[in-house]
Amino acid sequence: MLAMKALQGAGWLVASRFLGRFIDFFTLLIMARMLTPADFGLTALAMSCVAIVDMVLEIPVTQALVRLPQVDKTHLDTGFTLGALRGLAIGLLLLAVAWPFSWLNGDPQLVPVILALAFAPIARGLASPGLVLFIRELGFLRNFLLETGGKLAAFCLAIATLLLGGGYWALVVNFVAAPIFGCAISYRLAPYRPALSLARLPDFAGFVGWFTCAQLVSAVNWQFDRILLGLGGSKEVLGRYAVAADLSVMPTQSLIGPALQPIMAAFARIKEEDQRLRLAFLKAARFSMLVSVPCSLGIALTSDLIVEVLLGPKWHGADWLLSLLSLSVMATPYFQTLYSLSLALGRPEVIFRLNLYDLAVRAPAVLVGFLQWGAVGMAAGRVIAAAIMAVFFLRWLRNLLMVGIAEQLANLWKIAVAGAVMTAGVLGLRGAIAAWHLPALAELVAIAALGALLYGFGLLACGMRLAIGAGRLDLSDRWWRPRIGASRTGEGW
Repeated sequence: MLAMKALQGAGWLVASRFLGRFIDFFTLLIMARMLTPADFGLTALAMSCVAIVDMVLEIPVTQALVRLPQVDKTHLDTGFTLGALRGLAIGLLLLAVAWPFSWLNGDPQLVPVILALAFAPIARGLASPGLVLFIRELGFLRNFLLETGGKLAAFCLAIATLLLGGGYWALVVNFVAAPIFGCAISYRLAPYRPALSLARLPDFAGFVGWFTCAQLVSAVNWQFDRILLGLGGSKEVLGRYAVAADLSVMPTQSLIGPALQPIMAAFARIKEEDQRLRLAFLKAARFSMLVSVPCSLGIALTSDLIVEVLLGPKWHGADWLLSLLSLSVMATPYFQTLYSLSLALGRPEVIFRLNLYDLAVRAPAVLVGFLQWGAVGMAAGRVIAAAIMAVFFLRWLRNLLMVGIAEQLANLWKIAVAGAVMTAGVLGLRGAIAAWHLPALAELVAIAALGALLYGFGLLACGMRLAIGAGRLDLSDRWWRPRIGASRTGEGW
């Protein structure tokens, strides 16, 4: 029954994130047509500064509360107080670094943009901690209402700003309005009377230390390339890179990321049952990669058509960036599943170490790529780093759950085969219809449809079937079953 409950929770989260990302996507298309790459480059640089401060000062209030046996009002008060203190720290730190950051990048316009963007993480930290009570029970309807309401409000205000001649400030408004409205909505959906207290600080302290270190390294990992490009390249190139990066992660952020959020709570419930937990992880990892592989390959194979259809001619040059960046995030869902497992087991140091390895691999690869081939080389460096890190993910899971690397690869090889079939078919079709000179939209639709059919055919040919019902959620295998769990071991997950 836990599997079906997690599935229902994931359904609400996927729906909320999908609708939210659809709104963001629609907003992006409008703004890409009316603004310039330089406008996107300016706001992307400012957002990088804010994102680093936000991630460094991240306090895992929700994650810490989800894994506790019981939660009372004093826990919520402590969580709210930590969020308020975090917001104050973010505001003061960004106030201090805004001018030096703008001076370093030679653009005084960055100062007001950074200070305006600071309201977004502050608002997120002040949201009602009462939402965690519903998350613990895998009830995510309120998250759907909160995120959708915030996104709709942000869309309306951003488009109004754009139509009134606000220029790049429309991007700022869109970024800030969603968390502010979301914060207000959260108190309606999860009533809570704010009170300042640190009575339950020990329940957070051990969790925060490793998590904060991990967030610091992760912030540098994910913003290093944008800051480097901002320092050594033009705003136009940075704008194209930032938009390509945003498009490349839309499948993982819209579908896979929210679907995996209930997984942590599910893992926490069965963390004492080794066999059941191992099988649960393999199922979750398999579902995530089942979606990630075709999405990443599909974007990579049709990046030129996507840029032409969605963004327009002034974004020429973003297609290669989009293709490489989409490949670089293919294995991210596997890390997200491992991330949820580590938090459920109370092992945040695993996340820190993986992020540290990622930084050690990614930074030199991105730097060398940028110095040799510019933004395209930087994106290629990320692909190389991602391939190396995939090996680390396999090794760390072996250490955490005693699941061998061969067992993990056997869990995924059919997805890899289906992806290869899809890639070969799409490349063949593109070569065959190139002489027809079809409109870009018609070609994109035809190729996407063929790719989806070939991927599904590849999975079926390998013997994979989706089984949902009777309290079970599974990808059945005709010719292979995991050796670590008997038939009853996985029941009820």
